[in-house]
Amino acid sequence: MEGALLPIIIFIAVYVAITFEVVNKAVAAMLGVMVLLSAHVISDHHAVTLIDVETIMLLLGMMSIVVILRKSGIFTLLSVKIAELTKGSPLKILVLFSVVTATMSAFLDNVTTVLIIVPIIVELTAGMGLNPKLFVISQAVISNIGGTGTLIGDPPNIIIGSKVGLTFNQFAVNLFIPVTISLAVGLVLLWAMNREMFRPVNTSLAKLFSTHLLLEKIRLDFLNKPVDTVLLVKGLACLALVIILFVTQTITKLSPGVAAMLVAMILFTVSRVDVEEMLEEIEWSTLLFFAGLFILVGVLEEKGVIEWIAHNVFLRIGDNPYVIVLTVLWVSGIASGFLDNIPFTITMIPIVNLIMETTPIPNDILWWSLALGACFGGNLTMIGASANIVSVGMAKQSGVKISFLEFMKTSALITIVTLCIASAYLSIYLWLSL
Repeated sequence: MEGALLPIIIFIAVYVAITFEVVNKAVAAMLGVMVLLSAHVISDHHAVTLIDVETIMLLLGMMSIVVILRKSGIFTLLSVKIAELTKGSPLKILVLFSVVTATMSAFLDNVTTVLIIVPIIVELTAGMGLNPKLFVISQAVISNIGGTGTLIGDPPNIIIGSKVGLTFNQFAVNLFIPVTISLAVGLVLLWAMNREMFRPVNTSLAKLFSTHLLLEKIRLDFLNKPVDTVLLVKGLACLALVIILFVTQTITKLSPGVAAMLVAMILFTVSRVDVEEMLEEIEWSTLLFFAGLFILVGVLEEKGVIEWIAHNVFLRIGDNPYVIVLTVLWVSGIASGFLDNIPFTITMIPIVNLIMETTPIPNDILWWSLALGACFGGNLTMIGASANIVSVGMAKQSGVKISFLEFMKTSALITIVTLCIASAYLSIYLWLSL
C-alpha cells in the first residue's frame, strides 16, 4: 500500500465532514479530490477516468425528468388528493401517504418524494393536533424502503447497478419480496409503537370539524396553481418511455444512463420549457458529490487499500457463503446507519468484487445483500440516508425540530427488523441457489 497514507487520511476526513455536516457534502468530496491533485497523488486527467459516467448520466437524466414533471403540478395535486382521501384519520394518513411515498420513491427517487410529501403531511398533522415528528420520520423511513425495490429508487442501487451492470428488471425481481414484506411490517411497527396517536378523529365533533376546515385550507394553499395538462401528458409519456427502456434493456442494449439522458433530452425538446430555469432546479451538488467520491474511492483502490480491507476484514470470516452474505448485509446495514450510505456503497463495491473472486456466490446474491444492507441500514439514524436529512430539514423549515435521538427512537427498531427480514430472504434465496 505504498503512497496510501495521504489518500486514507483525506478519505477519513471527508467521511467525518460528511457525517457531521461540517461542510456541504459536495464541497467536502471535491475538496478531498483537490488536495489529492495538489499533492500530485493523481493527475487531473486520470482522476476524470475514475468517475463512473454511467451513474452520473442516470442521475442527471432522472433528475431532469422529475424537475419537468414537478413543474406540471402533478405531485402537489396527488399529495392533496391523498390528504382528502384520509378524511383526517391518523391511521389513514400513515397508510395512504406511505403507499404513495413508497411507490413514488421506487420510480422517481426518495429525495424528490420527501420534498413533495413532507410539507403537506406536516401541515395536515400539526393542524389536527397530532405530533408531526412521527409522520415525518415515517415517510423518510418508508421512502428508503420503497426506493430499495428498483434500480433508480435509491442512490446505492443506482451506484451498484451502474458499476456492476445489473438491470432494472434484476433489481425489481430480486428485491420485490423483501421490500414488500418490509413495507408491511414497517407500517405495523409504526402503528404498534404509537397506538394512542392513531385513534380516529370522529370520536370528537370539534376535532372532526377542525380537520374538515384544515383540509379545505390545504386544498386552497396547494392547489392555487392549475395543473399544466399538456406538460403533464408529455412528462408522464416520457417517464413511461424511460421505464420501458429500463425494462427492455436486454433487448435494446441501452444502458440505464443512456436511456435516462436520451429521454430527458427528448422531454426538454418536446415540452418547450425554459431549459435554463429547469437546469437551475437540478441537484448539481449531488452530482458533484458522486463524482468526488468516485475519484476518492478509485484512488484508494489503486493504492491497494480496498484489497487490504477485503483480505483483512471480510475474507477472514471464512468461505461459508451464508456467513459471507449475512456479514455483508449487516456490516452494510450498521455502517450505513452511522455513515452516509452513498460513500459506503461506493467503497464496498470493489470489496464485494474481491470477495466474489475468492468465493463465488450465485445469482448476484452478494449485490442484493449490499443493496438491502445499505438502503435498509440508512434508516438507522437521520444521517444514514439523504432522504432522512432532507425530511428533517423540511420539517425544521415548518417549525418541527427532530433531534438525532428522536429519529433513531422510531427508526432503529424498524431498521433492525427489516434487516432481519432481509437476512431470512437472502438465506432462503442462497439455499435455493446452491
